[in-house]
Amino acid sequence: MPVVTVLQGPRDVQLKRDLISKITDAFVDAYGIPADTVQVWFNEVPADSWGAAGRLIADTAK
Repeated sequence: MPVVTVLQGPRDVQLKRDLISKITDAFVDAYGIPADTVQVWFNEVPADSWGAAGRLIADTAK
């Protein structure tokens, strides 16, 4: 059973629903497995808890 972890900043629940559907479809198409065997986990990190290019993401949005 595939388990996909998506590490990202917080997103709207509808966007996550759409992404789960597309990720699941991709595994079904690529591996020929049943959709109910695919799990997608979201690990959402607040903008003040990660950074890029030497700066907090929370600071880049300002």
